[in-house]
Amino acid sequence: MVTYLNDSPNPGKSGYPEAIICLPEADMQFKGVRAWILQANTRQLIFFEFEADAKVPDHSHNYAQWGMVIDGKMELTVNETPRICEKGDEYVIPAGAKHFARFFRRTRVMDFFSEKNRYKPKATTT
Repeated sequence: MVTYLNDSPNPGKSGYPEAIICLPEADMQFKGVRAWILQANTRQLIFFEFEADAKVPDHSHNYAQWGMVIDGKMELTVNETPRICEKGDEYVIPAGAKHFARFFRRTRVMDFFSEKNRYKPKATTT
């Protein structure tokens, strides 16, 4: 049986399957976002989940970033040029480019960072 995640009857839960949400959760420094880290030796793949009205503040980094909107709608501004991105849209943010994003509705995004330590896992409590 195939499960289609967009048809989930539980809108309050993550839109990602267990195989993703069992990954280490990222320690996020801004509100309205959760993320899970798939770690490689020299790169990271991050599965983001943004709430409506969440914002990623203006920033840059010295490595490139590729991303894809899995579901939802966001405005991505790179070097002062805004672009609306929706389900299926891909983007590349060059090294050194100033960028920020805002989200119009609940949005899932997958970002590949060509740097191994972009995000750190949340500290575990015992």
